[in-house]
Amino acid sequence: MTEYLNYFEVFTNILLLLALGWYLITNLQWYNYKIERVVLKHHKQQWHIIYFATPIVLFYLLPFEYFAIYFYLLYVTSLYLWNKNLSASVVLTGRVKRFLTILLAFAFIVDGLLFLSVDSNYGVAIVLILTYAVTTVLEKIFFLSFKHKAKKRLEKINNLVTVAITASYGKTSIKNYLHQVLRKKFVVYMTPRSVNTIGGICKDVNDDLPLDTEVYIAEAGAREKGDIEDITMFLEPEYAVIGSVGEQHIEYFKTLDNIIHTKMEILKSPKLIHGFVHTSVPILDYPTITHFPQNLQVTQSDLDGINFNIDIDGRTEHFHAPILGAFNAINLTAVILVAHKLGMKIEEIKAALNNIKAVDHRLHISRVNGKVILDDSFNGNLEGMLEAVKISSTHDGRKVIITPGIVESTDEANIELAKAIDDVFDIAIITGDINQQILVNNIKKAQVVILKDKSDMEVCLLENTKFGDLILFANDAPNFI
Repeated sequence: MTEYLNYFEVFTNILLLLALGWYLITNLQWYNYKIERVVLKHHKQQWHIIYFATPIVLFYLLPFEYFAIYFYLLYVTSLYLWNKNLSASVVLTGRVKRFLTILLAFAFIVDGLLFLSVDSNYGVAIVLILTYAVTTVLEKIFFLSFKHKAKKRLEKINNLVTVAITASYGKTSIKNYLHQVLRKKFVVYMTPRSVNTIGGICKDVNDDLPLDTEVYIAEAGAREKGDIEDITMFLEPEYAVIGSVGEQHIEYFKTLDNIIHTKMEILKSPKLIHGFVHTSVPILDYPTITHFPQNLQVTQSDLDGINFNIDIDGRTEHFHAPILGAFNAINLTAVILVAHKLGMKIEEIKAALNNIKAVDHRLHISRVNGKVILDDSFNGNLEGMLEAVKISSTHDGRKVIITPGIVESTDEANIELAKAIDDVFDIAIITGDINQQILVNNIKKAQVVILKDKSDMEVCLLENTKFGDLILFANDAPNFI
């Protein structure tokens, strides 16, 4: 009987390690595999207590019989439900598979040795620490090789022109719009979705960048100083765009100056021919720098699109684009300037803009079952969200907003957003905990509905919306935020 109990203890210990490892690698993937961000910057620290710290503490404190009851009846069930309800569950990449494989190997080795010893006090912490340490070293070695391979692939493409884009917000939109315009004249490829880290870009180059590409458009993001410089020194772009810069990700950078200096790292490219810099960045005048938007005039912005004028080569040119949001005139100004610099004629650019398509989940309008759906779920900055609120105000009928507020920004920004919501919307459905109290305290007139679990969204909308309503999805933060 004792022998069977020992086998059961080993099995339970290995299963516990796999559960803890799954939780750990899920959080590491969310936070770009930075353990300090998982520990210090996580938006739901209570999860660490429930799903990581508590089982480890109880494992060492409780007799095995009592721990087994807790583990199989409570912990396994709760972790399964937690993982099932995540809106951003772990993606089984090669890195994740390697982590779990090495974890399992260490679990068998350590537990096997302890099983054969006189005092079978099985380990948990030591296996997790060993796995994290070994996989961290291995991934750095793999990445250096991976990065070298990507660099060689870039060098194989003759006469490749690279455009790198960064901003606090709007960089994905600029990238998508520039791609749509340039492809009318060039063979163009852009980084997919919101791929904007050095690792993601290297993978994109190795796996998907076509060898006949003439213009490669890459998005550069950052969570700390040096992130954009790493991307810049890898890509060595000939053209760089710094879009609107503000207090997005302020919790990582602490000050606006730190954000600005980090974004300006993109101008360090040794092959830089020209940079296009938004006026929110206080940079001196240089012959190789164009400030934008200069003399921008938005003449119309509503649910039908935007019309705007800008000065180019001493002439005022008029442009139209069937996309929503006056702020997009700023993004399109950067697109126009880059395209013109690369050799496109103004008339070619105008023709391309007339048929440009909105970026998914960024002020994308649709009509479903008699309701107007304004999908701005990938927009997470104050300026853009205020513009979405303004556009919503032109709708005749009830207006409903679903939002977690502005993530990774200041309380002041969320207060300003809440007041704007209160002036326009009839119902405000608040998702997530991070800004809930601020929004509730500053929305006085509109009906407030708290959506605790995003899996209940469909039921919530059925209960709170009706035919003729406008429904704005404003910023869709994953539920780990």
